[in-house]
Amino acid sequence: MFDFKYQLKMLPEKPGVYLMKNSLGEVIYVGKAKILKNRVKQYFQKSKNHSEKVKAMVKNIAEFEYIVTGSEMEALILECNLIKKYRPRYNILLKDDKHYPFIKITINEDFPRVFVTRIRARDGAKYFGPYPDSSAVYETIELIKKNFPIRTCRKIIKEKGEKIKPCLNYHIKLCSAPCSGYISKEEYNKFIKELIDLLTGRENDVLNKLKEKMEEAAECLEFEKAAVLRDKINAINKIRERQKIISSNFENEDFINISSDTEDWCVQIFFVRNGKIIGREYFILENNILENTGDIISNFIKEFYGGTAFIPKKVYVPEVQDIKLLEEWLSSKRGTKVKIKVPEKGEKKKLLSMVEENAKMTLEQFKLKLKKEKEFNNSSLKELCEIVELEDIPHRIEAYDISNIQGVDSVGTMVVFENGKPKNSDYRRFKIKTVIGANDYDSMREILTRRFQHGINETKEIKERGLALSGTKFSVFPDLILMDGGRGQVNVALEVLKHFDINIPVCGMVKDDKHKTRGLIYNNKELKIKQNSKVMNLITRVQDEVHRFAITYHRSLRDKRILHSILEDIPNIGISRRKELLKKFGSVDNIRKACYEKLLSTPSINKKAAQSIIDYFHKNK
Repeated sequence: MFDFKYQLKMLPEKPGVYLMKNSLGEVIYVGKAKILKNRVKQYFQKSKNHSEKVKAMVKNIAEFEYIVTGSEMEALILECNLIKKYRPRYNILLKDDKHYPFIKITINEDFPRVFVTRIRARDGAKYFGPYPDSSAVYETIELIKKNFPIRTCRKIIKEKGEKIKPCLNYHIKLCSAPCSGYISKEEYNKFIKELIDLLTGRENDVLNKLKEKMEEAAECLEFEKAAVLRDKINAINKIRERQKIISSNFENEDFINISSDTEDWCVQIFFVRNGKIIGREYFILENNILENTGDIISNFIKEFYGGTAFIPKKVYVPEVQDIKLLEEWLSSKRGTKVKIKVPEKGEKKKLLSMVEENAKMTLEQFKLKLKKEKEFNNSSLKELCEIVELEDIPHRIEAYDISNIQGVDSVGTMVVFENGKPKNSDYRRFKIKTVIGANDYDSMREILTRRFQHGINETKEIKERGLALSGTKFSVFPDLILMDGGRGQVNVALEVLKHFDINIPVCGMVKDDKHKTRGLIYNNKELKIKQNSKVMNLITRVQDEVHRFAITYHRSLRDKRILHSILEDIPNIGISRRKELLKKFGSVDNIRKACYEKLLSTPSINKKAAQSIIDYFHKNK
């Protein structure tokens, strides 16, 4: 047993990070402290100031550990890394670490290209963004391609290099063919300058020049040329409409504010680039044990900017804790000075108030949507309970599926729905170990046996140690099992449950000739369900989710096997080089398309290895 009194006495009076763990040894909270002894003790002292969420977390703490650091800054960095690693349930967790898209102009090349990227590197190119609305970015790029004859190929083109035959893009007027010498570097860079002016907010200069040219063309009766210029002006206006101008005094800045009700918090962030609001993002904070605005914003900044590719020069907030420490951390990540400011008046204060108002409205909409979903899900579960004639409403449903191609890379998956909603944290994946070939019944028998054996073992261990039952692994059993199949699959499940002496109702999803679910099999009877009913909607969602999860896992194993086997055949490419190549290029197809210089820029790839890759793919087209 973990001796709390002794361990609390042993805590050092030094900066560091502490990790709270539950009865299964899982990290449920990560925090940093200037003085570990003082901070960790606070959780276990009786205090009326503790929120209900903090009290709930403390009840689940079975043990804790700590890591001493040299400074508070080191503790902050370690805290961010450990939160990313463990994804603790009581920390502020954003849905994902979004890498927002940038528009990249390769001004470091003789004839620059323009394209969308999610990686911002220090490579001499010019980046614009990031843009939260990726669809708008791709639409902008399409407008640019149609109105600016800029190349899209990856060829390395030198002004006085070898000239080649132009591609189709030149003939359909989407490229000026610099590769064929049809345009000089100076003329080509005029297009690039116009684009840079457009993306940096100086589009009025570009529009005025284009309008002058259009009027001149019309006066000279060059109506086709005038029409092209007109379309270009319209395209630029469309791009401009996407961005709201707020002030010429604004630079690259983010504005963060929050709103809350009695239970939840919504953080809203507005992105301002070159004096324009280019987009916004919001986050509903889940499992948040913090209630102080300054603490929440401080933790949000660490979580958000710890995973984003771009950090602006200034971040405006209503209040924040550890401001100097956060500024130092953000500055080290950005490479230049970053300031966190709390505006008290003026335009910045007004915009921050607007962000708060948006956060409030977003939270209201979110809660309304949540309420409707809850009502719909409760109604669906109630219908299911009546149709199957269960004694109680099945709050927890588990569904299972098998995926393979002719028995190869055979896998099984389990998805969980609680109160009608997917519970992703309880999803489980199984590699089939004992079955050879495409035998779905035996494969299903294996994964169900493993699932319930794990559950029995965990429950036994928790009871022996005198700890509370935890549902983070397999120890919580379902109220209902849904099998993606008919009588055969149901009988396999019932056979496994009988072996373990477990009583759980099992239904099978019956399909028609078009492989569409028409009803359920329960107690050896088919129960027909109306296609447009709420319960059919629930069953379909469960079925689609278990299919998606199984197929995704199967494909990932198959792709790894295929990728591994192809790269293994290339001379001079060992395990570490294979990992580096896949990390940089993402797929074998991208590696095949990469030029010699790109391959050389990959860590651990030397001239000999790069040439081996080129030779291999040339030989095996």
